[in-house]
Amino acid sequence: MPDTVVPQGSEANPGSPEAIQAGPGDAEPAAQERLAKLRTIFVGGLLGLAVLAASYAAAEIVLPILLAFVLNLVFRPVLRVLLRARLPQPLAALIIVLSLVALFGGLAVLLSGPISGWIQQLPQTLPRIEQRVRVLSSPIKSLQGALQHIQNIAPVPGAGGGQQGAAQGAAGGTPLAQRILTQVWTVAGGAFTTLVALFFLLVSGETFLRRLVEIMPGFKEKRQVVDISQEIEDDLSVYLATITMMNSFVGVATGLVAWLCGLGDPLLWGTIAFLLNYVPILGPTMGVIIFFVAGLVTLDPLWMAFVPAGLYILIHVAEGETVTPM
Repeated sequence: MPDTVVPQGSEANPGSPEAIQAGPGDAEPAAQERLAKLRTIFVGGLLGLAVLAASYAAAEIVLPILLAFVLNLVFRPVLRVLLRARLPQPLAALIIVLSLVALFGGLAVLLSGPISGWIQQLPQTLPRIEQRVRVLSSPIKSLQGALQHIQNIAPVPGAGGGQQGAAQGAAGGTPLAQRILTQVWTVAGGAFTTLVALFFLLVSGETFLRRLVEIMPGFKEKRQVVDISQEIEDDLSVYLATITMMNSFVGVATGLVAWLCGLGDPLLWGTIAFLLNYVPILGPTMGVIIFFVAGLVTLDPLWMAFVPAGLYILIHVAEGETVTPM
């Protein structure tokens, strides 16, 4: 019986033992690669959660230092200008930090009078706010009555204990003045930490960049690191300058609107709008609440209380639809 000749260029039958033995061997590296990718993603997710948890726990320290790094990138071009004027680097850094202190200190002095006046009026204005909100609270009371009726029909387990705990928390709460003072000291401590960290970052100059460049293996990689660092500084400076200009527009317009509506203290209201506009979504929302409460306290008749908050919303709509896209 003649032997069967298999051509040399022909492929093995997929069902042959050779193909069956080769299949699992080829599949094992692919499976191991997928497992390695999943393991990397899982470890990266755990690391991200750990970083977020640590940042939240140490927010009073982490946030000022992060702000100092951002300010370091922003004021780096200013530092270069001062260094070209043949000023020593520590003196140039000190000039920048003292300029920031003078700016915010002067603003605090200008706003201390209006802020203290509103704080002193707060105990007398609370009954007025309650009286004026009473007219607006009737729909809310109707809704609360309906919810109470539903709760009586189908009581929620643990609802009474939650109300009792809330009442105990309200009874043993911290006084408002003490909470405000605590927050003021916290903000002051964070500002001091930011200024000290900013000074040392400015004095260190390009030390971090030099160390990073030294780690890179070749000239091409070193050049890329320098270019990326310069691009980040330029883009961040332009971005923050643009945001500051838009916030200044919002602050000036809001101060003018507050003065025209009769709220008084246009510098105070303009500064509040300027600072709140740095916080997306939450800042303008807080601004609407603040201007509505100020209208309730200051303006008559009742419908006029909605005017400052409404005009504040219109200013933000105009800024978001016209100025920001440009």
